[in-house]
Amino acid sequence: MDEKIILEMQRHTGAGVSQSPRHRITERGQAVSPGCDPISDHAPLYWYRQTLEQGLEFLIHFFNKNATNMSGMPNDWFSAERRKGSSSTLKIQPTEQGNSALYLCASYSAIAWHSHPLSVHKLHTPSP
Repeated sequence: MDEKIILEMQRHTGAGVSQSPRHRITERGQAVSPGCDPISDHAPLYWYRQTLEQGLEFLIHFFNKNATNMSGMPNDWFSAERRKGSSSTLKIQPTEQGNSALYLCASYSAIAWHSHPLSVHKLHTPSP
């Protein structure tokens, strides 16, 4: 009996991020490359995956075409790239049973982010 691997890419076109394909069922050992196409002026781009066992996991962060943080890439068969324009591809090859997950891509406008800095609040702990 062949094991099937289910990959789901969430599509948030209202937020300006489009992912494809929306769903992908593949056999173990096949290569899968979900794509992400954010709004063109969004320099930062993130890939995440969500599994039932682990919850939401960070995979990789890009700023423009450069990968600046790959600490979440789980192993040697995961990779990602950011091509011309702003689109990105996450590559999973070969797929394994543990790769069944919801894969998410997120981006934001670096200009808007820096123009509205978050305020920092000091945590106050009462004295005993």
